[in-house]
Amino acid sequence: MAGRRGAPGGRDDRRDEEKAGPRKDDPPIPAGVTGAELDRGVKAELRSLPRTLADLVAQHLVASGQFLDENPELAYQHARTARRLAARLGGVREAVAITAYLAEHYDEALTEFRAVRRMTGNHEVLPMMADCERALGRPEKALALSREPVVHKLEEASQVEMLIVAAGARRDMGQTAAAIQTLEVPELTKRTRAEWLPRLRYAYADALEEAGRTEDALIWFHRAAGADVDGSTGAAERAAELEGLKFTDLDDEDDDDQDRHIVPDDVLGLTDEDETDVDVEPSDENDEDDEPAGDDESVADRGEDTSDDTS
Repeated sequence: MAGRRGAPGGRDDRRDEEKAGPRKDDPPIPAGVTGAELDRGVKAELRSLPRTLADLVAQHLVASGQFLDENPELAYQHARTARRLAARLGGVREAVAITAYLAEHYDEALTEFRAVRRMTGNHEVLPMMADCERALGRPEKALALSREPVVHKLEEASQVEMLIVAAGARRDMGQTAAAIQTLEVPELTKRTRAEWLPRLRYAYADALEEAGRTEDALIWFHRAAGADVDGSTGAAERAAELEGLKFTDLDDEDDDDQDRHIVPDDVLGLTDEDETDVDVEPSDENDEDDEPAGDDESVADRGEDTSDDTS
C-alpha cells in the first residue's frame, strides 16, 4: 500500500527527503560538478524533490557516472548517497543497481535491479540480474530469468547479453555442449559494428576452447579480435596464447598498423567475401560462409531450447 511506513513513494519517504541533506561521511563532490550535466530524463524525475535536495542528488549522480569506469566502488558510494536522499526515484535506484553490479556487490545489485523493474517497468536490466545470479552461484536462477517471455521483447543488445549469460550459466553447470549450442545463432556472423558482436564471438570461442575444439576456438578468437576495435575482450591475447605466441602490446606504435591482430585469410581458410573485421557496411545480412554449425534461430528464439541438454 502506497502510504504504509517505509514503502517507496510513501509519506515517510517524502518527509525524510524534506529533512535530507549532506553528511560528513558522504563522498565529496568532484570539483566542477554542478548537477547540470545530468541526463534530461533523470532531471525530470528530480523535479519532484525540493530544489536544494534535487541539486545535491544530481551532483552525486553525475559524480557516480564520472567514476563508473575508473573506480566503480566510489561510483557506488555516490549512488548510495543519492539513494539515501531520494530512494523513491527509479533513476536513482538504477544508478545504485548498476554501480553495485560493477563494484561486485551482487546481492545489493540484484535487489536494486528488482526495484528498478518494479518501479519503472524497465526490463532491459534482466541480463544483469541473471549475471548477478551467476555470480552468487545460482546458475539455475540465471537460466530461469533468461526464459522469461519478456526477454524476446528486449533490445537486440540486451538479448545478446542475455544469451551470453545463459551460455555462461550452462558452463557453470558443466553443460559446455549446451552452452555452445546456445551461442550458435545467426547474430554470430552478422555484419555490424554493434558493441555486442565481439563479446558474443568471444563467448563462443571461449566455450569452444573449453570443449577441446582448439582450432575452431582460434578462428573465433581471431574473428572476435577483428570486431573488437578497442581490445576490450582480450580476444587477440587469447588467440596468441593458443598459437603459442607471446602477445605484445603495440598501443604505442603507429596507428597505421591497424590489422596487426588479424590473421591472414588463407590461415583461417576464409575467402575474400568472409568477414574478418568490422570494416564493412552495417547490414542485417548474414555471411553464410562463416555461419557456425546450428540452425537459423535468432537470438530471440534461443531461451529454452537447450534446457535439458548436458555436456
